[in-house]
Amino acid sequence: MPSTPANSDLPTAAEAPAEAGLLDSLQHQVAVFARRAEQTRLGGVGQARNSMDRAAYLLLNRLDLEGPMGVKALACGMGIYSSTVTRQVAQHVNRGLDKRPSHPLDARGLVLALSPRRLARLEEVRSSRRELMARVTDGWTEDERVSFTSLLTRFNGSLSELMGAASEAGPAS
Repeated sequence: MPSTPANSDLPTAAEAPAEAGLLDSLQHQVAVFARRAEQTRLGGVGQARNSMDRAAYLLLNRLDLEGPMGVKALACGMGIYSSTVTRQVAQHVNRGLDKRPSHPLDARGLVLALSPRRLARLEEVRSSRRELMARVTDGWTEDERVSFTSLLTRFNGSLSELMGAASEAGPAS
């Protein structure tokens, strides 16, 4: 019979029910959060509320924070397929809001960058969403906001890693 190391991550028989209850509560709260996020689209307040979909916001925000990049690098950084990014980018380029200079090493490739007009629009949306977060966390201390942000960032990172590993493993048999 194999022995269990003293520092095992597995709960003991006495801890299992409490652990299951905590994980049930966590998954429930994540499901409620997902519903609330979808209902409000966490789109902000005021005139800019819900004026930019989540996909566009994430794509444009990444370009702003990390600078111009190619479609493949953008897709990889976002954990999505290049074809998905290409489709999303096409919508913005057709509106004449994003620059598409050619890639310096490959004329067929594209380097995506934000136009000044698109950057200004992104900042309007960010400001609106920032105001929503201020209202939602009104009454929270700065430490609570920092802790929640840190834990949510860690949760999203863990979820991304898990989903990345699952997609690399392929479909379950």
